[in-house]
Amino acid sequence: MTLKIEAWNALVANRPSYMKPLLEKEINAFMQRFDNFRDAEFRSLKVVSPSEIRLIFGVQDRARAFDWISLEVEFLEIKDAKLLNFDKVKLVSMDEGATFLKSDSFAFCIGKYGDTTNMKDSIAYVICDSIKYKEGTF
Repeated sequence: MTLKIEAWNALVANRPSYMKPLLEKEINAFMQRFDNFRDAEFRSLKVVSPSEIRLIFGVQDRARAFDWISLEVEFLEIKDAKLLNFDKVKLVSMDEGATFLKSDSFAFCIGKYGDTTNMKDSIAYVICDSIKYKEGTF
């Protein structure tokens, strides 16, 4: 019995975790689940290529009794972006949270904004064709 449990634990611990697509119909539930990223920790920003950017946040998850988790968000097919210097990411105040919008494209920005025109005033934003995310341990 012990061997079966150890084998199962090794299998679960070593399985790859895949990015999930964020669909337009899921944006509101996604933002509610993570309390609109209010008081989140902006951990890192990685420009993978001119068409791909990854952001990592520490957020509270409503689905886990507001336990803290890491949330990696991947933006694909970038149309426009205004990013911070890598050394300034951890200094960003997330008091107002973040905004995800969907019109012609997906849009993400730091702060609370109602439309894509105004969100370009944010300290950082990304406009892209698709978004994926992955949850991890804090």
